[in-house]
Amino acid sequence: MFIGGYVSASGLGLSCPKWPLCPNGLLPNYDFLIEWIHRFVAATTGSLVVATTVGVWLNKKSDKKIKVVSTLASIFVITQITLGALVIEAKLHAVLVAVHLGIGILLFAMTLLTAIFAFRMARQTTMATT
Repeated sequence: MFIGGYVSASGLGLSCPKWPLCPNGLLPNYDFLIEWIHRFVAATTGSLVVATTVGVWLNKKSDKKIKVVSTLASIFVITQITLGALVIEAKLHAVLVAVHLGIGILLFAMTLLTAIFAFRMARQTTMATT
């Protein structure tokens, strides 16, 4: 969220006018560096969120609450990626930018809840074995 806010506040949202890659492909030149970092961090975060959801569903001991919030996080991350592409295509349309931010806040909340529930689950498991 920090890097996305920086990209937006600094007016660099369209510095990479194509999606998903910048004009130079995978490795950007200096002109596209900030926006490229934003996209790289978003892609990495998205992959980790989806991997967490898969792990939660594969763990037989996972509680229903953690399954729900991690699944919502994955839904929100996919929505964020889609909205990010639409924001670029629509040349930073204000409504899309606002919705992108709102979904980002929801994604952060679901990710935070997933972590909290995971720590509680781990603590309960540790207390049960002692």
